[in-house]
Order: sequence, then structure tokens, then C-alpha cells
Amino acid sequence: MGLSLRRSFSGLAVVAAVVAAAAATPVAQAAPDGSVGGDPGWTVTQDAPPKYPGVHIDWDVPITMSDGVVLKANVYRPMDADNHIVDTPLPTILNMTPYTKLVSMLETSAIAIPGLYDAIVTLMNRFDLFNLTGTGLAGLGDQIKLLSGGAGRTFAADPNLIRSGYTQIVADVRGTGFSQGDWGLFSPREHQDTVEMIDWAAQQPWSDGNVGMSGISYSGINQLYAAEENPPALKAIFPIVPGSDIVRDVAAPGGALGIGFAPLLATAVDATKLLPDLVSILNGRFDWKWLADRVQNPLTLFDLILAALTTPSIDNLPPSIAPVLDPGTPFRSGLLGHPDRIKVPTFVVGGWHDIFSNSEPRIFEAISLPTTEKKLLMGDWYHSTPGAGLGVAGAPPRMDVLQRAWFDHWLKGIDNGIENYSPATLFQQGGGWTTDTEFPRAGMTYARQYLSADASGSIATPVAHDGSLSSSPPTSTTALTVSPGLSTVCSRDAAQGTAGALGILDICAKDSRISEVAALTFTGNPVTEPTLISGSVNVHLNTVLDATDGYWTATLNDVAPDGQSTVLTSGQSTASLRANDETRSKRSANGDYSDPYPILSLATRQPIVPGEPTVLDIGLEQTDAILQPGHRLRVDIYASNFPRGLLLGPMLNESGLKPQRLVLDPSSPSFINLPSSRPI
Repeated sequence: MGLSLRRSFSGLAVVAAVVAAAAATPVAQAAPDGSVGGDPGWTVTQDAPPKYPGVHIDWDVPITMSDGVVLKANVYRPMDADNHIVDTPLPTILNMTPYTKLVSMLETSAIAIPGLYDAIVTLMNRFDLFNLTGTGLAGLGDQIKLLSGGAGRTFAADPNLIRSGYTQIVADVRGTGFSQGDWGLFSPREHQDTVEMIDWAAQQPWSDGNVGMSGISYSGINQLYAAEENPPALKAIFPIVPGSDIVRDVAAPGGALGIGFAPLLATAVDATKLLPDLVSILNGRFDWKWLADRVQNPLTLFDLILAALTTPSIDNLPPSIAPVLDPGTPFRSGLLGHPDRIKVPTFVVGGWHDIFSNSEPRIFEAISLPTTEKKLLMGDWYHSTPGAGLGVAGAPPRMDVLQRAWFDHWLKGIDNGIENYSPATLFQQGGGWTTDTEFPRAGMTYARQYLSADASGSIATPVAHDGSLSSSPPTSTTALTVSPGLSTVCSRDAAQGTAGALGILDICAKDSRISEVAALTFTGNPVTEPTLISGSVNVHLNTVLDATDGYWTATLNDVAPDGQSTVLTSGQSTASLRANDETRSKRSANGDYSDPYPILSLATRQPIVPGEPTVLDIGLEQTDAILQPGHRLRVDIYASNFPRGLLLGPMLNESGLKPQRLVLDPSSPSFINLPSSRPI
């Protein structure tokens, strides 16, 4: 079944023209050298009148996989001025989604209205609309500005990209949308499906054999898994907010259930995969195999989530949850990427507070390609706000602009200079957009900052304890008590764990003073010079529990002179799952962990001996920040982190939610191992 979308929305087109005229003043451009905000014609190319005026859609094209399961895809192709489908073989962009093509179709149709989307984007960027800084709702403004940053054209199909001479395919992954089969959540079979889809696309008569991949979140992750296989037809990928270590990223950060996002993901996919194909019902072509597959497994993942939360003890864990807790199973293996195997030009877009921020910089690091073929763009974003703030003076171009330039170069061979764009384009927290040749930045030196019980004098609000940071270990032993609580519901971690949903209130997402009521805080002296922090941070703690398990969370904060405490990065650890994989962990020159890699397996679980000291290391997600003169560094220690993480049922029962103790002992000090440009 085919449908043509032409530039014939007459009434809306008139409105769009009026809006566009009001926004016609050009946005200032920076130097055309690939620096931050630099744009040597890429935006002009993306926003120029298209080569072809129309888009033709073939709906629900059946594509049979090697095991007989049929996936359904929408195929978008350009149409010429005579209303004919362009039959010249073109490059193809593939997007594999679990959220059903219905959603992507509605989104694509909305941005296909001629001129309207472009005019809205231009107005928002030109006049900085929805800049809610100072209102307490800056996070809400960021959610809205997602549109102006180009995310709308990178989620599914981009009509501008199609009309410029590309074919785009949006396909439901196995077991979702209208595709047959059982949803496998990045299973090896799903990986194989993506590779087979790439091969299928390359062999079609409308394809020139060059395939790229696009998409956000799940669709970005599928790009990475496909690129690891290096199929010959795959020439470039542009993954936005992708993960590569799903268990550590979001499913079980620190060994606890990611309660803020895991149920949300399962609900979104399970609900949309049950929506029937009404058109097929009306025309008598209903897919009964699709229905049989859905009846067989209507609620994927919910059994695992419920078992993880409600099972009272380790001995009672059902067999269904064992694959999640054993790194050697196909299930866990399917959730762990290997970006070091990627040989395809890759442009990674991530956010410092994305649910996958643990992975995004590591993907860039691991890919063994020259920097002309790999790029990293990291913004001050949550999972739901990638691209917010792009496309204005002093910021990088919009995401759709960068994606178009990337594909034009690697799929069409156009010499547009994108290969010379900065290898690492980073929003430096506490500052602004910067560029570098690498991440982490060169010139960082790791050094210990010890946790001290001595009061910092920087706290004006209630906290569990006001301590300080020192370059020297403590001279006497002090035990500090911290109790589990719910203050972290109002925190940046809560915003991050819920993909940005709880990030609209600045009082929570941009200021930790409410959540710190339940924290042990350790604050340094004000810095006198701009001080860079770039890379992985480790928090080393000497702890004592009165139970056989517990949960620790640490955040690294930038404290402004007015007292606002803003989280730069965070991490967490289930006490009994503290064992690290030494072959994958990293240590700095001083011998301390800089980046511990927890195994997160029941096989290596080490129950706590109540009352005895236990040392553990909490690796914080990589960060890039600048402390301005007068600002202080702070470490917050919590005994809980709901909803970012919640102890699995057996561990929660063992912990008894009892208070936990941090022992500041000269013979076994607690400290952070910090990468900075100068001593703090």
C-alpha cells in the first residue's frame, strides 16, 4: 500500500509562510571551521528548497527474516515534480524502532507540513523562545526546546532528508508494532534481524547499496549492535542517546533495579505492541501470526521486574530471573555492546545526565577509528532533551543538520568538511560549549581528596552531616550515620533516572539542597582559578553496616557562592555486589581506581558481615565540568537513591533499610579520586 505526501497543505502552508517571514532574519553563524557553532553551509543545505517536492510511503512492507518471522516496515521515497516516485537508486537510511511505526508515522507527518516545522524551529532559535531560565522551570523549557534542536527530524523519518535524495526505512523490531515474533530486548536474534534488514535494503532496486542508520535511544542502540557486525552495506551511523552496557547504564545501576526507567520502557513497548493493524482488518489481510505471537507473550519484562522487586530471598529467586543476574547468559551478553569492534563512521550524540551517560563517552573512546570517522557530541541533556539549545549562536548546529552532513559525506561522498568537525564537542558543565581533540581531556591529573568530618561551614540548610574535603587524610576516627530516605525523589538523579520526566523543576533537578537533607556532605574550599574536571571519578568508602546488605550513592557537585549545589555526576553501589572485574577496571597513576567495573553477578556476591568494616568503590559516570572561581566541590553520600535505583527484593530485605555508617579512619581513609587540571 502506498501513499504520497505532497506539498499541498494549502491553509497550513500559508500560516507557515507568514511565520517563516516573521523569522526570516538569519541566525548568526560562527566560523566555518568546524568549531563550536561552526557551520560551513550545513544548515543552509538542510533547510534549502528540496531537490524533490514529495514523499511516497509504502506502508507495512513485509520483510521475511532468515527464521521465517516477518517484520513490517514503512519505506519512504522521494517523488518528483510530476508526482512520480524517483526510480534512481539512492542511499538508504534504516531506523529500527520498538515503539511502533504508528508513533513515528504521526511524528513524521507533523514535521512534513510544508514550512511549518522549519518556521517553528527558526522562531524558537532566533528569539530564544521557551528560555525559562530564572522561572524555576528551566527544565520544562529544555523539554520544549527539544524541537528546535533538530530532534524531531532524527526520531524517525526526516522528510527533508528524503526529499534531498534518500530512501528511509522505519521498521518495527521483532515482537513490537506490527512485526511478528517475540520481543527480545536486544537479543542476539534482534541483532541478527538488524543486519538482515541492512542487507535487504541494500539489495532493493531503489537502493544504491549504501546504507546508513539513524534514530534515538533504542534505535540508537540497535545502530551500535549492527555496526559491531560491520555488514558491508553499512556505511555510517548516527546514534542519539544510545547505550552500550544496558545493565550498568539503566537496568541495574550499581546492582539495584532502575525503577525510574525499566518499568516505563516495558510499559511503552508492551502497550504499543498490542495495538492491532486496523487497516489490515478492514482490507481482510489481518496477520493472524502476529496475533498468536502477542497472545503467547503479551507482557514482556514485567515478570522479571516483579520478581526482582518481590522475591524475599536469594534462595527464592525464580529461574526466569537467573539470566539477568549471570553475565555469562545470552540474555546478559545481548545487553553488553562491544564498540571496539565498530569500523563504521560513527557520530555519537549523548547527554551528561542521560540514562545512558555511563556508555556514551566510552563508546567514543572504544571505537578504534581516526577522529575523522568518529565524533562525540555531549550536551547538558537528559534522555528526553537531546539537542535542546542547538542551532543558536555559540552552540553546535542542530542535530538534523549534523546528521544530514554526516550521511551526505559518508553515503554520497559529498566533500562538505564534516570529517574535520571537532572530534569531541562538549558542553562543559559550569561553562558552555567547547571542543577538544579527545575525551577525557588531556592534562588531567588524578589526586585524592579525603572525606573529613570537620565542618566546611558552607551549609545553610539541614543535612545529615556537614563535612569537608581535604588533601590530607583525617587524623582521628569518626563514624558518621546516614539513613535511607525519600529525599532523592527531588534530585537530579531522579530526573536522570526517569529520562528527564522529573527534570522540569529547577529546585530539584538543578539544586541538591532539598535532597541533601538525607546526605553526608563533604565540601572543599572555594577555588581561586578556573579548574577543569574531565573523565571518570571514583569514590572510595570505608563503611560499616548492621545488616548483611545495603546501598550507597555518591554525587559530585558544583557549589556556587550562593549555596546552590548542582550535581555534575553520580554513581551507586549495592554493598554485596561490590566486586569489580579487574580486567575491565581502570586505575590512575596513583594506583587508585579511577573507573571500577562492577561485575554485578550473584556468583561473585559478597554478603556483608554486620559490624565489620567493608571497603567499596563507587565509580561515577564520566563528566566534563569547570569550577569557576569562588565555587566549591562537594561530595554527597546517601544510603538510598529512589527512583534512580531500588535494591532488589532479596537485598532490600537483608538491608532492613537500617541506617548505614561511613567510618573516616586514618588507617583506611575514604576519598574521591578526582581528575582535575589543578589541585583543589
